[in-house]
Amino acid sequence: MAQMQSTKPTCYQLKITLKDIKPPIWRRLLVDSKVLLPDLHKIIQTAMGWTNSHLHQFRQGDRFYALPSEDDFIEVEDYRRVKLKDLLSSENQKIIYEYDFGDGWEHVVLLEKILAEETCSTPVCVKGKRNCPPEDCGGPYGYQDLLDALASETHPRHKHMVQWIGPDYDDEYFDLEETNEMLQSEDYGCITLDWDE
Repeated sequence: MAQMQSTKPTCYQLKITLKDIKPPIWRRLLVDSKVLLPDLHKIIQTAMGWTNSHLHQFRQGDRFYALPSEDDFIEVEDYRRVKLKDLLSSENQKIIYEYDFGDGWEHVVLLEKILAEETCSTPVCVKGKRNCPPEDCGGPYGYQDLLDALASETHPRHKHMVQWIGPDYDDEYFDLEETNEMLQSEDYGCITLDWDE
């Protein structure tokens, strides 16, 4: 008699790390292995602190996964039916999540652990470090320039940067409880824009 396969979702422990930033900005998440890539995009947006204001894609090797467009310069696979487990199936495998092609934010999505006994019908952030960079700050190098300017009142761009970002920006801030509240809400707390429809 054939054994029935379990339909119980497998829980993945992921570590999402923003590339080219030191000290690192990262989040550790528990997500269902069957999550579709458009939903994983929303989960990453919320957990990291982005505002879903720019285009995005996933990359594994030389394969790209996103919502196809007539304007694509490269071959892109439609990601609306692709599940996370289709790309990551064993521990220590990685994919890249790219956000805002102008600023060039790349996130390493590492499958740290497969937790077969855990259930994670809704995503949970279990840990994280540091605040998300502000949108449109110029990518990793622009962000470092911003932090340098904010750190020194004698920096020639200090006043301008404080006016732009506001006096309360704290690059070390991360609120785990607030992040999880957003992840439990509709669309995982992510603002849904036209390209996600």
